[in-house]
Amino acid sequence: MSQHAREPEHADATNQKAGEALAVALDRTLAATPTLTARIHAVREALGGRIAFSSSLGIEDQAVLHAIADAGADIDVFTLDTGRHFAETLETLDATERRYGRLIRVIAPAAEATEALVARDGVLGFRLSLESRRTCCDVRKVQPLKRALEGAAGWITGLRREQSAGRATVPFAAYDATLGLVKLNPIADWSLAAVEDYAARNEIPVNPLHAKGFPSIGCAPCTRAIKPGEDVRAGRWWWEQEDGKECGLHNSPKTDIAINGATR
Repeated sequence: MSQHAREPEHADATNQKAGEALAVALDRTLAATPTLTARIHAVREALGGRIAFSSSLGIEDQAVLHAIADAGADIDVFTLDTGRHFAETLETLDATERRYGRLIRVIAPAAEATEALVARDGVLGFRLSLESRRTCCDVRKVQPLKRALEGAAGWITGLRREQSAGRATVPFAAYDATLGLVKLNPIADWSLAAVEDYAARNEIPVNPLHAKGFPSIGCAPCTRAIKPGEDVRAGRWWWEQEDGKECGLHNSPKTDIAINGATR
């Protein structure tokens, strides 16, 4: 009985070690691979099963999407619709679908959880406290992301080391034990200038808010343009402390919204 009870745990540990070893090898491969398209090819060749790319439709993710299209790689592309996007972000989604001739899967938050959140905190309740804001992000972004990534072998992002102090050590590849997949950051070493140049050269659709002082674009009620000299993420949740501000997609918080007696 006890032997059988230990088998799943043993299997998980074995899978984690294999995933970690694969991530280490991929990290080295991507660091030595010069072009973004070649990096996408390397990821697709190294990982079996479904690889998912979550796009925020910001300029970094647009660059990654272009490389996926250029590589002709079989990668599941989706975006999270929080219900609070800027109109410009939705226009960018439409322009992107037309540019690449493909529909991008749109993932929405669970209606029941969203309604419970608003019933508890109100429509702008995320400004009441850090806990409330993190819970809002969890309901609208983190939980939908987890649902979209279920069963995936890899998760591609547009994270860059320059984006914030908290992302300064982002690797090209790392094993995410919580999600049970390899997280891949193929433009981790790119500068903003490199991203902008790549987008211009390849005529990639870019959210017009970037040209209006929005280097980082999230939900409309939680994002403002930054002032000269401010950190690139200063416009996100600007009423909070400056250090370590994340929505939870890359640093998942705990959700405390109760649905039918269950905490999520």
